[in-house]
Amino acid sequence: MTMTTFKLPQAAPLLTRKAWSVFLLALIVVGVLAPVFNLLVPAGSAFHLSDYAIALIGKIMCYAICALAMDLIWGYTGILSLGHGLFFALGGYVMGMYLMRQIGQDGNYKSNLPDFMVFLDWKELPWHWMLSDSFIATLCLVVLAPGFIAFVFGYFAFRSRIKGVYFSIITQAMTYAAMLLFFRNETGFGGNNGFTDFKRILDLPIATPNMRMVLFVITGLTLLGFYVFSRWLVGSKYGRVLMAIRDAETRVMFSGYSPLPYKLSIWVISAVMCGIAGALYVPQVGIINPGEMSAANSIEIAVWAAVGGRGTLIGPIVGAFLVNGAKSWLTVTAPEFWLYFLGALFIAVTLYLPQGVVGLVAKIKNKKGGAA
Repeated sequence: MTMTTFKLPQAAPLLTRKAWSVFLLALIVVGVLAPVFNLLVPAGSAFHLSDYAIALIGKIMCYAICALAMDLIWGYTGILSLGHGLFFALGGYVMGMYLMRQIGQDGNYKSNLPDFMVFLDWKELPWHWMLSDSFIATLCLVVLAPGFIAFVFGYFAFRSRIKGVYFSIITQAMTYAAMLLFFRNETGFGGNNGFTDFKRILDLPIATPNMRMVLFVITGLTLLGFYVFSRWLVGSKYGRVLMAIRDAETRVMFSGYSPLPYKLSIWVISAVMCGIAGALYVPQVGIINPGEMSAANSIEIAVWAAVGGRGTLIGPIVGAFLVNGAKSWLTVTAPEFWLYFLGALFIAVTLYLPQGVVGLVAKIKNKKGGAA
């Protein structure tokens, strides 16, 4: 009797040769060309990269990390979150607390307490500020704070099998509740004004071209690192289960897999990525306030992923750059039309480009290849 043997398909490479070339090019641009064009090329030269451009691109790269995180849960797992602005803001607030402690006695009131605490006649730091003077503790809390909140929320939500539009609504409600909490002065987060007027980071001046470039490079490397990590994640067995949950969660359960640990873990990973993005965002922008938790900000993250192309990883990054580049231009030239443009863009993509910009480019390439 002849026995038939089956061979499992070989795992796909992490990146194709062309993709690795693009990745290395991006690495050179972020780590070499951008610093040279900004710091060494004279301001009058056509090749000079201005401080404004560095700040803008650095900010958008933080947004791109959030869009990538959204793609992991929405594009690959089918979970639409409208509350990721909370995790972004939590990471930003943790970093903001450290930066406020770095001001020391250089504030308006010459006190070791942050200015807003002196104004409110506080005599000592609240308990949740006790580790804020340590940079190492801050880095840990940037990961732990959004990760813990995401774990607690996700455990009860996924355990109760809340999904679809109901899950999206409660994530938005969670973010809105947090925003109202952070608006209150007695919580010790600066109330409506939040944190600003940062002076130093690691005892080094924060508002210098060199420090600005260091933050830019770290943000770019973090984005590239998260992209490779996400590519590895979705290409693994774990990623295939996530996609199976997205396509047919009931069949996954019938196959013997419990969706809970998979959904919960990718939810926490996505939240941590947003927290790290927020921590990188604050020292570059110079302010963090409860407005970062607004419903509109969380919805925008979903828009970036949809415009670029869900389930592609590179698409949400492209979408973040396209939408925020357009926002930067329109808010200067026609600020009253920006929200109309954003709404029209989202509707157009939903109706006519369900696979986003990246999907459209791929479709055009396939047509040209077929014609050839």
